[in-house]
Amino acid sequence: MLSKVDIGVVHGRFQVFHLKHMEYILAAKMRCKKLIIGMEEPDRLSMKKENPFTFYERFEMIQEALMDFGVVREEFDIVPLPMKYPERILNYVPKEAVYYLNICDEEDMRMLELFEKLHLQTEVLMRKTPGKKGITGAEIRRSIALGEEWRQFVPKTVYDYIISRGLENRIFENEKQETYLDFLRI
Repeated sequence: MLSKVDIGVVHGRFQVFHLKHMEYILAAKMRCKKLIIGMEEPDRLSMKKENPFTFYERFEMIQEALMDFGVVREEFDIVPLPMKYPERILNYVPKEAVYYLNICDEEDMRMLELFEKLHLQTEVLMRKTPGKKGITGAEIRRSIALGEEWRQFVPKTVYDYIISRGLENRIFENEKQETYLDFLRI
């Protein structure tokens, strides 16, 4: 049995929070008493198509999904994590935590190198090739925009949250706007 550390940290944009994200978070949670979930792109200042949900919407989706999966609310926190500004990371998460990562591509390797450069303790949970990564938020957003089935890729609470608030329309509108802009560039 693994000895649990006090605090662990995971990170991601979670645009759309899906079951592979849940797998990553639960694997990290098994290794620590308290897990901090660092949310990248908290301000959604760029890439609206890739970042359709606000920090608060993602906060609620992740919180509800984790609690639905049986994670005790007092055992996790969700905080902004400005990965574009590495010098600010430790304003949001503790230096003494263990930083858990999945390595699937070059971007993940850059994150590992960044954490190591900041002298943070890291642990790689899984290493996979990009082809073995599984479903991605981009693929789910594309399915939503095309009106395809996507419910099977996300926790039930996330699906219910998005549908009950009509947030799938935001993804559809972002896609439509991007297609129009592409047309103008021709």
